[in-house]
Amino acid sequence: MSQRYELRFSGAGGQGLILAGIIMAEAAAIYDGKQALQSQSYGPEARGGASKSEVIISDDPIDYPKATAVDALLALTQEACDKYSGDLKEGAILLVDSDLVKKIPKGDFLLVGFPIINTAKNEVGRTIVANIVALGAMVALTGVVTKASVEKAVLSRVPEAFRELNLKALQIGFDKAMSARETSFTQMGEEFHLSR
Repeated sequence: MSQRYELRFSGAGGQGLILAGIIMAEAAAIYDGKQALQSQSYGPEARGGASKSEVIISDDPIDYPKATAVDALLALTQEACDKYSGDLKEGAILLVDSDLVKKIPKGDFLLVGFPIINTAKNEVGRTIVANIVALGAMVALTGVVTKASVEKAVLSRVPEAFRELNLKALQIGFDKAMSARETSFTQMGEEFHLSR
């Protein structure tokens, strides 16, 4: 890992992306012993408008709390992709929900896509855990925190009755991203639709 790694989880308000960011930051800071900072912002409407959660992870103290050169971006909606992809750095990772994000911005980055929300619905059994499916995918793609640490952070955040559901969602997201990455490519700004 470089000394500073910036992640952005984006989508629509109400999709649980703030929680995904908090879990990622806690995995880094509490369980992996790194420096981590999490922040969030919402669109004009709390539910439905574009929202983002940013996580900065570093081996050293974090001197600036905002993401300015994003290493990895999750976009669960087209609006979020359009709004929050402008500061992806060269060689970054862009993870999209391939059912909902059809127009990909121009840039030199690794594009990975699979139907995240439908995966949560059809393979995990609950749409509400799409944020955890996405979190598992981000962990797989970035390697910035260990999977074991994220599992511990998830378990510390979810009610006991939903622990197995969330662990299943995390594992499926992790596996799907690893599989999707094998068929991904560096993208130079075409309109297309990824599916898996």
